[in-house]
Amino acid sequence: MEKLGENETCFPNLPLQGKKMAYHKVSSDQRTQYLDNDDLQVTSLELEWDMEKELEEPGFDHFQMDGTVHQPVETTQNTDIDLELIQPSASPKGRFQRLQEDPDYVSHYTRPPPKSNCCSLRQIFKLFCTAMGLFILGIVIGYYGRAQCPLSPMSSEPNSPHLSQEIVKQIKANELARIFRELIQLHGKEDRDIAMKLLVEWTSYGLEDVQLVNYTVLLDLPGSSPNTVTLKNSRECFYPTGQRCDKETQKLHSQDLLYSYAAYSAKGTLTAEVFDVQYGTAEDLLRIQNLTMVSGKIALLKLGHLPLLYKLSLLEEAGFGGVLLYVDPCDLLEAHNLSSKAFMVSLNSGGDPSTPGYPSIDGSYKQHRSNLTSLLVQPISAMLARKLLSSPEKGGENEACQPLELSAEAERKMLTLNVQSHPTYKTVSNVIGYLKGATLPDRYVIVGSHHSSLHGYNNQQWVHGTAVMTAFIQALMLKVKKGWRPDRTIIFCSWGGSMFGKIGSYEWGEDLKNVLQRNAVAYVDLHDPVRGKAALYSVASPSLQQLATEIRKRHNLSCVGQEKCMASNVSSVQTQGDSDYFINHLGVPAVQFSYQDLTALEAVSFLSEVLFPVHPTALEELDFSFTPHESIAKLSGETILQIATNPVLPFNALDVALEVQKSLQDDGLNVDHLLRMASTLRDSAQLFQSDEMRPANDPKERAPIRVRMLNDVLQNLEKNFLVPQVPPGFYRNILYRLDERKRQFSVLLEAVEDCKLHPSNETLQAATSKVLNSFSAAEVYFKAGLDVFESALEGNV
Repeated sequence: MEKLGENETCFPNLPLQGKKMAYHKVSSDQRTQYLDNDDLQVTSLELEWDMEKELEEPGFDHFQMDGTVHQPVETTQNTDIDLELIQPSASPKGRFQRLQEDPDYVSHYTRPPPKSNCCSLRQIFKLFCTAMGLFILGIVIGYYGRAQCPLSPMSSEPNSPHLSQEIVKQIKANELARIFRELIQLHGKEDRDIAMKLLVEWTSYGLEDVQLVNYTVLLDLPGSSPNTVTLKNSRECFYPTGQRCDKETQKLHSQDLLYSYAAYSAKGTLTAEVFDVQYGTAEDLLRIQNLTMVSGKIALLKLGHLPLLYKLSLLEEAGFGGVLLYVDPCDLLEAHNLSSKAFMVSLNSGGDPSTPGYPSIDGSYKQHRSNLTSLLVQPISAMLARKLLSSPEKGGENEACQPLELSAEAERKMLTLNVQSHPTYKTVSNVIGYLKGATLPDRYVIVGSHHSSLHGYNNQQWVHGTAVMTAFIQALMLKVKKGWRPDRTIIFCSWGGSMFGKIGSYEWGEDLKNVLQRNAVAYVDLHDPVRGKAALYSVASPSLQQLATEIRKRHNLSCVGQEKCMASNVSSVQTQGDSDYFINHLGVPAVQFSYQDLTALEAVSFLSEVLFPVHPTALEELDFSFTPHESIAKLSGETILQIATNPVLPFNALDVALEVQKSLQDDGLNVDHLLRMASTLRDSAQLFQSDEMRPANDPKERAPIRVRMLNDVLQNLEKNFLVPQVPPGFYRNILYRLDERKRQFSVLLEAVEDCKLHPSNETLQAATSKVLNSFSAAEVYFKAGLDVFESALEGNV
């Protein structure tokens, strides 16, 4: 290395020399270039530290530093510094580490400690004392602050198996009775008034985020005067109830008469001959069409056995101009004397008719579709149907019920049907309350009931479900206030506009469709949960049947006819209620518990589509003790909590595959490729159940990433069974059967019926293809899930 010289002018003072040498040493360790004096801006403390390191080297045993940080020391004369002596340390370790390694190593210089070190130590000591004081003060403040402040709502205690039972024990029949009687006082109020009452009630219990969500939708309201049926020959005029048209009758029964109509029916007047089509099946239509032309005629149609919208589509296709709907007394419970009562039905399959398939939000395009059918549709009482059929009255009480039908010798009647209604845009309000989850807030367990009520209409059946949900919220929030919180978010929904075709739930679902498709886990339905008090009835998706069965067994429920009550199996059948959108458009697993009369379980299906007027006093007489309400609240509450708190969703994938195989038994179609695909699906589901679900349910083998992937597979499984373009009134989710008596897939049964009316079997082939594609999609879905788990395992190895 070239010497810089011995001239004094090269080194004006010694401290600057020290600075430059120290910098050179540090820079040489970092393999950097020299910097000019102007660029060398090190602080006094840095300079001192670098010089100490230089003094550790053997070539600096003659160097002695004296002075302070802020005052320059006197210049040492005749100083000869050879920079070639400055070499990197032989050991990369520091001085004190070398002392530990070599006991004979002794420093070759002695010097008094610089004054700057003493100042630095004092400053460090002051800082240390200050920090310790602040630290101790913080501990004291935190201790007393924690003792005086309540726990944060986001804190969550572990979810134990007994937690759900602890919460539902707080649900009491007397509290349910109080809530029920408060809600029944809202009889006759507008939809928004009831919604505001619920919002205030839920908020008072501590539910943190309760919203009123409004949609402006097209409702088909009753006209200003009742619809009528007039016999042409005798010119007798009848109201839908069967009473003669006069001002006195209209005054006494104005509301019930006005609301005896079919919402979204065609409007107008039709004079035509009446034909008895019984239940409107394919055989019934073929029988009529073989006798005469039916174009423009009026059909007298019984409700039951098949969805109303499907029957009307067949009658419309056949060419009928009008339809009179009635319920045969033989299909009703003996205790229900409804022969003189008409009813209301909605011809809307779901949502706002003016915004089909998209939400009715501000700025949406409105299609004025006041008529959802070309038929003039009018509900009538069984008493009026008997007059039109010329059927004799029932004899004694012990006489067997004779179904209503037109006898062979009876003359068909000619009548004039007058149907009027008033389409108008109104606001429908949903009440949505959120309880945010602690660990999985982006996974939703949705609980739904409805509060919709027509102003002045005597049907308050909604009070049962709303009272049950409100009581559960009250019990749940008692636990939340103590610091507990479920893992997944629970969303409580009270829907508006349900009587007109599940409008509130459809609009909210369409509004949040993209979010719900990804985040919705399950739907617990509380739609009219108390329709009797003799038997417990359970409907659940195949993946939730096992959970519903286990919860029923855990609750020792008392009901009339205990053996029948507990023997009733959990099934997957179509139901009335706001679960429709979540099952058929989102593929979300759903579950519902309800109390019914024993004979109702054996009655004709699809009678729940009608809305008979029910007075408030009759509602409370249905359950004076409110024990069924309490049982429904506890069953539904435990189901909600199990889904919201279990690390692994309590869904059973194998049950889905087994339900598929059951639906193909004895279908009479002999479709071998469907059977083979169903068998393959069961094998894949069984492998998935054993390889993935069993380890995940073991806490010792439960890895968070595996649990999350497994839950995603279980959550989205039923989406594979949604088929497009089903007949009106049929579920798109083919895992649900039409009723308890029919085991086969509903779309295949309908296709067989269609073959009776049309010579071509294209409908059957198309339906078979839809079912096959859903099997294939589910089977591929299982395999893809297994591949993902295998890849995740390989990545962790």
